[in-house]
Formats: sequence, structure tokens, C-alpha cells
Amino acid sequence: MKTYKLNSTPVEPQNKAQPHAAPSGPALFIGLDVHNDSIALSIAPSDSTEVRRWGVIGGTHEQVQRFVKQIQAVHPDATLKFCYEAGPRGFPLVRFLRGLGHECIVVCPSRVPRAPGDRVKTDRRDADQLARLHRAGELKGIHVPEPEDEALRDLLRSRDQVRRAQHRARQQLKMFLLRHNLRYTGTTSWTPAHLRYLAKIKMPFPAQQFALQELMNQITALGQQLERFDAQLEREVAGWRWEPAVRALMSLRGVGRLNAATLIAELGDLQRFTRPAELMSYLGLVPSEHSTGEDRRQGGLTKMGNGYARRALVEAAHHYRVSARISPPLQKRQEGLPQGVTDCAWEAQRRLHHRYRQLSGPGRKKAPVVIAAVARELSGFVWAIARQMKPHERKG
Repeated sequence: MKTYKLNSTPVEPQNKAQPHAAPSGPALFIGLDVHNDSIALSIAPSDSTEVRRWGVIGGTHEQVQRFVKQIQAVHPDATLKFCYEAGPRGFPLVRFLRGLGHECIVVCPSRVPRAPGDRVKTDRRDADQLARLHRAGELKGIHVPEPEDEALRDLLRSRDQVRRAQHRARQQLKMFLLRHNLRYTGTTSWTPAHLRYLAKIKMPFPAQQFALQELMNQITALGQQLERFDAQLEREVAGWRWEPAVRALMSLRGVGRLNAATLIAELGDLQRFTRPAELMSYLGLVPSEHSTGEDRRQGGLTKMGNGYARRALVEAAHHYRVSARISPPLQKRQEGLPQGVTDCAWEAQRRLHHRYRQLSGPGRKKAPVVIAAVARELSGFVWAIARQMKPHERKG
């Protein structure tokens, strides 16, 4: 394969796309293997079966723009179509290329076909593969969120990291007490009564007392940090363009502000899903399958989709164990919502509770399987409700 070298002529970065005539030549499918400090590039022309390796450039947007200008100088009439795998670099690169007026998609690494016998993996071979598959139409781009939507998603994911840290610190404290045969006899941990019990503990040695107090201070600090995250989330949702969809999803039992905002921030515009089954598959809530001939075998959930949204639905699904009822907090959340939304939320309560009772019980499905089935059907109601609400108009 021929390798093209880049020159070192500096090019000033540009933030806005420059107007140019519509390309009339063949399309160039360009695979990018993106890393922190470098990007490997390969080109697959639409009028050829070969894949050409361009080379390796720096990882900055200025270097990418320099490459774009060079390839346009060599192929002035060609349409440029870029693709790269999702990774730590996120979405700024796809937004930058689209801002220059070129097509670009981001693909899920687990959805890129790979030959079972291929044991050689390099940056250039990965770029070749992306360009070749993109030309063949075998790659499907993932949803690229708007910057403001991604900002709220970053807030929610940062909050989840703090929640995980708090859970880990609580487990460490419990293990510390268990090693010293200190057992809390109450029914629920981390209640005011449990915290008073912890404050009364006196260890036999100063070093142990210091370790205990530091663990308790860490848990307290993480709890305060979570409170700050929740307060900021309430302010951010109030001015978010998807606030109507968040408020509509809060009409569902078990879906408070946190879970509703997580679902919308992670899933984006649900209008892109034409059927509920597409959303269920995207969330990884459908069973895996390995069938051949007349033999059909189904396994556990695929779990191939968005894990944050899937966990939010599973948490909400536990609330449908009890019979359908509009509690005072739920009634308050439903105030001012359209009749179609509240009717759908009530139907969800009625149907999902019946589904839970139908699947659970002696000799039937295990509890995790039942909750997963309820969460799968709950995603269908999320799809139906969110599609009824339109976002706020963007300011400016």
C-alpha cells in the first residue's frame, strides 16, 4: 500500500466552515484511528477497491485541519466522509469536522466487525479497517449529543462517581467494624440512629480511633458533595431545553428528577427511535440468543447499550412490586402535565404491576429476571411519554 507523507506547512485553525462548491467527484471514506497525541489515517475511494494509507498526524484539531486542506488540494472534487471509534477523546473531533462541512460518524468499537483469525492489531491496520468498512456501509454511527446535553450528562456521570465512592467508603467502614466484632443491631444502616451508634464507638487504641474517624469524615464529606450535586442538578434541569421531557418522565412511579434527567441526558432525543423495541435493544434489555436450525436458545440480557440509562430503569422497576396507586409525591409531580402523559403513566403502573405479579411467585421466574422484564416494558412507556413532549426553543 502506498503511504502519503505530510508536509510541515503550518495552517491557522478556523472555527467556522468555509463556503465551497458542492463536490462532484468520488467520495473518499477516511478512517481515523484516534489516540491522545496521534491519529492514523487511511483513505478508501468510492471508485476503487483499494485502501490507501495516508500516514500518521498529530492529535490536535489544527493537524486535522491541515490534513483536510491537503487532501482537498489533491482531490478538489471529492466528498470527504470521516469515521472513528468512540473513545476517551469524545465528540469534539466529530463536531469540528462537521463544522468544516464534512460528514463524520463515531462508531461503537464493539460493533466494528473483526475477523476471528485476525491476531495483528496496529493503528494503521485499524484505520484501514475503518475506511474499508465505512465504504462498504457496514458501520453505523452512534448518537452525538449536543454540547449542552453532554454538559448535563457530564454532571450526572460525575455525580455517579461520587455515589460509587461513597458506597465504597461505607463498605470499608463496615468491614473495619466487622474485623473488631462491632455489629449494629438496628434494621437500616446510615439512618440518624445508625450515625449516633457510630459516634459512640470508642476503639481501644488511638490509631484505630483515628482510622475510624477518618472513614466517618470521608463518608460525611461525600454525602455533602452529593447534596451539592443534587442542588446543581435541580438548577441545571430548570433551564435545560429538555426540561419538559424530564418533567413528563417524572410522572412515572420510581422515576424522580435524577433518574428522569439521566434517561434524557443519556438517550437524547427519543424521536430517533421509531419503535419501542429499538430503544429496548439500544438499552441492552433484550435477551441474547444463539439459535441454529430448529434449536432456539435465549440467554441473559445483552447489556450492549447505555449502562447508566439501563440502571436507572432497573432501579425504577423495583417500585412496581406494589399495587398501582397515585401517592401524594407522585400527584405533585404530575401537576400541570398533559392528560396523555398522566394517562400513560397510570397505564404503566397498572400494566407493570400486573406483569410483576404474573412473572413472580413460587416456582416462577427469579427476582432479577422479573425486574429486568419490568424494566424492559418500562422503557416502552418512557419512549411513549418522552415523544409527546417537545424541547424548549434554543435562545438566540
